[in-house]
Amino acid sequence: MATLICYFRQDQKTDKNGEFMSEWNITYRGIVYPWHCDHMGHMNVMWYSSKFDEACWQLLATLGLHPSTFAEHGTGMAAVEQHIQYKRELHAGDALTIQSAVLDVKDKSIHMLHKMMHDASGQVAATTVVIAVHIDANVRKAIRLPDEVRERALKMNEREMSALQEICE
Repeated sequence: MATLICYFRQDQKTDKNGEFMSEWNITYRGIVYPWHCDHMGHMNVMWYSSKFDEACWQLLATLGLHPSTFAEHGTGMAAVEQHIQYKRELHAGDALTIQSAVLDVKDKSIHMLHKMMHDASGQVAATTVVIAVHIDANVRKAIRLPDEVRERALKMNEREMSALQEICE
């Protein structure tokens, strides 16, 4: 866990242009619209979940888990656990980017980590960890991830964790 905490420091290493360095995948870019905001003037929690959900599907697609694949094989993915930490408020007009990483890969599940960045400041606005299980869509039971998906996810995890260690050193 100390490694993850290191990654979310506000004093991350930057490149020569002042951009935060990351080997993580960009899985979402968007804007906070006024209708995303609640009575307190900041983005409502339901929109954090929605944007993180889109990031999950983008990350799964990079691993080869597409809607067409699910339809062809009668499979799917189901989120079985999610933890969100809110770090800073986002307001109407704010641009944001979500970067995603594979934390862990099991026989039947993928653990994903997403960080939502406030583009103007480079600060982390929120993070979430999601555990998604590969399922047989007909019987609604967990099944083994396809070998090629597991291999891609393991390679992605290795690359991202190596980059994370470099940032923390």
